[in-house]
Amino acid sequence: MPIPDPSPPLADTTPIGESPAFLDMLAHVSQLAPLNRPLLLCGERGVGKEVITNRLVFLSTRWDKPFLKLNCAALAETLLDSELFGHEAGAFTGAQRRRASRFELADGGTLFLDEIANASLAVQEKILRVIEYGCFERVGGNAEHHVDVRIIAATNADLPALAQAGRFRPDLLDRLAFDVIQIPPLRERPSDIRLLARHFATRMTSELKRDYFPGFTDAALLRLGQAPWPGNVRELRNVVERSVYRMSRIDRPLDKLYFNPFEAPRSTLPASQPRPPASDFRARVRDYEAGLLRQALEAARFNQRQAARSLGLTYHQFRYHLRTHGLANSKASNPAQPSPPA
Repeated sequence: MPIPDPSPPLADTTPIGESPAFLDMLAHVSQLAPLNRPLLLCGERGVGKEVITNRLVFLSTRWDKPFLKLNCAALAETLLDSELFGHEAGAFTGAQRRRASRFELADGGTLFLDEIANASLAVQEKILRVIEYGCFERVGGNAEHHVDVRIIAATNADLPALAQAGRFRPDLLDRLAFDVIQIPPLRERPSDIRLLARHFATRMTSELKRDYFPGFTDAALLRLGQAPWPGNVRELRNVVERSVYRMSRIDRPLDKLYFNPFEAPRSTLPASQPRPPASDFRARVRDYEAGLLRQALEAARFNQRQAARSLGLTYHQFRYHLRTHGLANSKASNPAQPSPPA
């Protein structure tokens, strides 16, 4: 495995958003960044924990010092132990030479430990020792190595609950939680959805070497705003970038949104459905209602309860409208979903 480049961060350090919840979080980041204390980032998957970490480092006094990242969920316990603390030659099978630790490479700077909840209790104990005393021993060695590293940890797990269940060291949690930055999910910052969507669309347009992005139709923006976004900003970025590169008319506003690449071709239905002749008022109303139902289902990835909530309906009201429009038994209605208890 190649030794990571312990260079200052070059990634995006400008989080995008203007919602009150997001701006409050950024103010917290600015206040906490200059302190040389360990800290914890909490948030759902896809909210941008790494972007916020980059921001913390950029605003810290260690901005020009080494900055390393390690995903604790990506390595088995023995490999994680060796990566974090290094090893001596002959420490285990295949260890032919001494390996420097991530802590040594990050000395004087910052080490970002993503998915910290996945580290074993034994590894957690060693991390705690580095935080407490600034020293550690390489795997297979007995000499102490002293370092000055600021640790930023991140998780989407409930660490207090894990600590109570004996699956996370309470003393490590106490040290990491000098302060905790809670990154709000996208559903709590709805006013940022259009801003982020335009940003991702413009960036993708530039990557495709197109002259300009013509914008979104009103119907497409409505669908973006109504989607539940369980994958948060990462999912929004994927949907927008996927939809931009699949545009058939790059000179017209984007109307088709590809929420789920595994759903085809119904996932590519246009945001605005074809309408019957204007003379048939009732047919137009029925078609409009059916279009709303289909859009809500698609945006919720065919989860009927989420789709119902997005339209302000109860589950039973939503099911009634599905039956009325002949959608209750179609593939788009997700018939495999269990019915609510009587």
